[in-house]
Amino acid sequence: MKIKQVLEALEQFAPLPLQESWDNAGLQIGLTEAEVSGALLCLDVNEAIVDEAESRGCNLVVSHHPLLFRGLKQISDLNDVQRTVAKAIRQGISVVSMHTNMDNARGGVNFKMAEKLELTGVDFMNPRRVGDVECGSGVMGMLTQPMAADDFVLLVKRAFGVECAMTNELLRRPISRVAICGGAGDFLLDEAVAHGADAFITGEMHYHQYFGYEQRVQICVIGHYQSEQYTTELFRDIIAQHCPGVKTCIAETNTNPILYM
Repeated sequence: MKIKQVLEALEQFAPLPLQESWDNAGLQIGLTEAEVSGALLCLDVNEAIVDEAESRGCNLVVSHHPLLFRGLKQISDLNDVQRTVAKAIRQGISVVSMHTNMDNARGGVNFKMAEKLELTGVDFMNPRRVGDVECGSGVMGMLTQPMAADDFVLLVKRAFGVECAMTNELLRRPISRVAICGGAGDFLLDEAVAHGADAFITGEMHYHQYFGYEQRVQICVIGHYQSEQYTTELFRDIIAQHCPGVKTCIAETNTNPILYM
């Protein structure tokens, strides 16, 4: 099985045209004609991830966040991105990233988050079409039964294994309808309210956006990395289905740069 076949399987699930205009999903580094020895699945790519890939016999890294967002004018030891690029090339490791195309795809990151919460009737909050493909930036679904706001926050914390969540004041009505946007999803808060969401879950939000939503919607912010952590399971399942026999390893390296003290 060649690296290009793994890349094709990922792009079939989440076509590159689904990515946002500012993004840089797809092949980052490497030779796609090479035979794949294994794929290390992760959220971010850094030197430690490249080292882990080599130690586990993987010549392909599949990440959610792109290593390369902007063009490089040199490859040296000037910063972590350049060092990571140099190390990957030196060690013969290819890097592929599936970012906002995986966020926007049906069955993608937000659907996986909804699955972890066991929501029902999950669908795009505001679907749009890119060519013949339906996509969307966030999803909405229903809890299996209404619950109080404090119980809902506990449910979210357990589902995503987080020690703390940032919320606005607790809603004084039952929560049933839940809107989700992994990562930096604060741009969808008003849309969630307009669609009748009782709660809105995302990875990060700006401070001032918490104001004015008291008793309108339960905001629950769990951390960017934490909200997208299960993306590696998506990668694993896509590769297992379309590239049987390719070894996949979910990265053990935690690349979250934020510590909770």
